[in-house]
Amino acid sequence: MTIASGATIAERYREIRAEVGERVTIVAATKYVSVDEMSALAEAGVEVVGENRAQDLERKHERFGETFRWHFVGHLQSNKVRVVNRLCELVHSLASDSAARRLELPALLEVNLAGEASKSGVSPADVPAFVERYPLIRGLMTMPPPAADPEASRPYFARLRELAAENGLAELSMGTSQDYRVAVEEGATLVRIGETLFHDEVSARKQG
Repeated sequence: MTIASGATIAERYREIRAEVGERVTIVAATKYVSVDEMSALAEAGVEVVGENRAQDLERKHERFGETFRWHFVGHLQSNKVRVVNRLCELVHSLASDSAARRLELPALLEVNLAGEASKSGVSPADVPAFVERYPLIRGLMTMPPPAADPEASRPYFARLRELAAENGLAELSMGTSQDYRVAVEEGATLVRIGETLFHDEVSARKQG
C-alpha cells in the first residue's frame, strides 16, 4: 500500500499552510513513510520532516539529506544521540539527562502534562531545572492523551504555553493531524502532521 501522490500531498500541504499561517512550521511526520515514498514529499514541496527512529533517519537522510530539513520527533535514546546530532537541526523529544548531556543541537523538552505512565517526558515541576541545566533547550513539546474530540487537547496546549512563558521559551511543538488547529489557536509554533498529509493509506498501514 502506498501513500498519496505528490500532487495530492502538495494540495493538502497548501491547505494546511493556509490554515496555520506562515509563522508555524509544518513538520511532516514520516514514521510510516518508506524511503522510496519520500520522493512524493519532495515533489509536494514539503520542507521539514520529522523522524521517529534513528535507523530510519539514517536511511532516509542518505538519499534525501539535502532535500529536507530534518527534525527528530521520537523517543531519544542516549545511544542514538550521535546519529541525531549529525543529521538533524532540532529534537522535539528531549526527556532525559543522559540524552541531554550528549546532545549538541537545539532541542525541545518533552513535558508529560497528564502524567501518563506510557509516555516519556518530564513533569511540569521539573521543567525549570531542566531548562537551567541545558541552555540548548529552545522550547517545549507535549502529546495530550488520546481523545476523539480535538477540544479535549486544549487544556494541555494552554498549559504548555504557560509553562513556556514562565521559563522564557519561544518554541512550542504541539498538535498532530487530529488536533493541530486547536494547537495553533493555543500558540503552537510547530505542528507534527502525518495522516492528514498522507491520508488513509498510512493509517491503514499503522493499524495493520
